Amino acid sequence: MKSTVVQQNLSTEQNITIKEKSRIRQTLSILNKYKTLYFISIPGILYFLIFKYVPLMGSVIAFKDYNIFAGIWDSAWVGLKHFQTLFENPDSIRVLKNTLLLSFYDILIFPAPLILALLLNELRLVLYKRFIQTIVYMPHFLSWVIISGLFIGILSPTTGIVNKFIEWLGHESIYFMGSEDFIRPILVLTYLWQSVGWGTIIYLAALAGVNPELYEAAKVDGANRLQQILNVTLPAILPTFSILFLLHIGHFLDFGFERVYVFLNPLNQANGDILDTYIYEVGLRNAQYSFTTAIGLFKSVVGLVLLVLANFVSKRVSGNSLY
Repeated sequence: MKSTVVQQNLSTEQNITIKEKSRIRQTLSILNKYKTLYFISIPGILYFLIFKYVPLMGSVIAFKDYNIFAGIWDSAWVGLKHFQTLFENPDSIRVLKNTLLLSFYDILIFPAPLILALLLNELRLVLYKRFIQTIVYMPHFLSWVIISGLFIGILSPTTGIVNKFIEWLGHESIYFMGSEDFIRPILVLTYLWQSVGWGTIIYLAALAGVNPELYEAAKVDGANRLQQILNVTLPAILPTFSILFLLHIGHFLDFGFERVYVFLNPLNQANGDILDTYIYEVGLRNAQYSFTTAIGLFKSVVGLVLLVLANFVSKRVSGNSLY
């Protein structure tokens, strides 16, 4: 009996050894087959390791009182002190509220490129369609400095075309850039104007891939243009919309420094200041590196959590997900 058990154990060990050798041979075979691809991927891997992952170690100063002379590792640990300050400081709360509101408005206008793509897709005169596409794409190639100059000029209380029209209607001119009430709509509308045309490119590419036979089948069934959009076009580009939305939600609090900073002035800063501009003012100009690193870390964690949750919901509801 004992000898039988020993033989079974030896047989099991031999099977495991054979399987391991087979797995190693298979791995070596794959490496040899795709060695060129693995080789050309090395620069990209090194880039992300050196410039994306190694700097992450500097995030540890969010849990320290960073002293530039002591260095990162010799500075004193303070735990969650800077995160506590983030949620107790009135200025931080105000900035966080502004960032959340503007990010929420960005979510509301996120379908705008999809709507524009659907409208462009319905145009039958190709020359007119190309002209409209070119016009709406152009703002994407302008820097935020130029865009802010254009809009500040358009909204000027003395020479701006908007105030000229308001005065023509018999009302007094409005100093838009000097009011806290207008800075958020200005930030949202300028972003919409700058990005909506470029965002339509992906949707138009997705629409070009829709099988024309689906539209022919819908016509045979008596569907009008609106019904074809609802039953053929939208389901066809829904996966594209889901993926782009997931990528967008991952940057929920990452509003962008340049986009906001060029519009700010002391009169509208109360409602226009966001986390990125606050990090610049407090972190770089006032040298509070640990506190602003804590803010940046908070932004990243919120984006990661929202991305995971949105990806989970999208996978359950529509079957589309990033991973």
